[in-house]
Amino acid sequence: MGRLDDRVVILTGAAKHIGQAYARRLAEEGARLAICDIADCGETEAVVKEAGAEVLPMQVDVSDETQTKQMARQVIERYGRIDGLVNNAALFNGLHLTKMEDVEMDEWDRTYAVNVKGTFLCCRAVVPYMKQANGGKIVNIGSGIFLGGLTGWPHYVSSKAAVMGLSRTLAKELGAYHITVNTLAPGGTDSGAQFHRAEDAPIDPPRHRPLDRPAVPEDLTGTLVYLLSSDSDFMTGQMVVINGGIAFY
Repeated sequence: MGRLDDRVVILTGAAKHIGQAYARRLAEEGARLAICDIADCGETEAVVKEAGAEVLPMQVDVSDETQTKQMARQVIERYGRIDGLVNNAALFNGLHLTKMEDVEMDEWDRTYAVNVKGTFLCCRAVVPYMKQANGGKIVNIGSGIFLGGLTGWPHYVSSKAAVMGLSRTLAKELGAYHITVNTLAPGGTDSGAQFHRAEDAPIDPPRHRPLDRPAVPEDLTGTLVYLLSSDSDFMTGQMVVINGGIAFY
C-alpha cells in the first residue's frame, strides 16, 4: 500500500531529469498522475506505466494561461478531481551563467515567465477544483540557492525567491479551504541539466558539504511524497531545504 494511493497529482516539468524521478516515485506510492511538460513526456509515461500507475500525459506551456486551464479541465475529465499539484516546471536547462551586465533580457523574461508566472498560473488553474473538494496539496519546487545567493544567475535565483514568496502568500489565502502550499527547495542536484558558462563568468568558491557526496534526484522524492500525503496536513507555508548540509537555514 502506497502513501499516495488513489490520489490524483499533477506534475509539471515531468519530461526528464528531476521531474522524471518525481514521477517514478509518485507512481510507486500509488498516485494517479497527470504528467505535463512543454516537451514530449513519452519517456516519463513509460516509466510511470512500468511502476503500475495510471497516467495522463499532456504537452503544456505553463506560461500560457489558456493551456494551464485546459490542463486542469482535462485532469478533471479524466480523474474527476485534483488532490495535488507539483509545480516543477522551470527554466534552468540552457541558461547562461554570466555577469549581471551581460544577462540577456529576453532570457530574463523567459525565466520569469516559466518559473514565476507559470507556477502562479498552474496554482490558479487547479485551486477552484481544490476548493470544491475542500482540500488539496500544492508543492512548489523552489531552490535553496536563493537563500545564500549564487553568482552568475541573477534571473534564475531571484525567480526562485519569488516562488517562495508566492507559496507563503497562497498558503495564507488558501488555508481556510484546507489547501496546503509548501515549497521544496533542493540544493545543487546532479540531474543531467546543462547550462552555458561564459568565459568571464564569476564563480563562487566551493563550500564544504557535511554529507560529502553529490545530491541526486532520489534524495528529493521522499520529502515530496510527505508534502503530498496526509502526514503533512498541518504544515503549510513552509520551505524544506534539501542540500546535504552545505548551509543551515
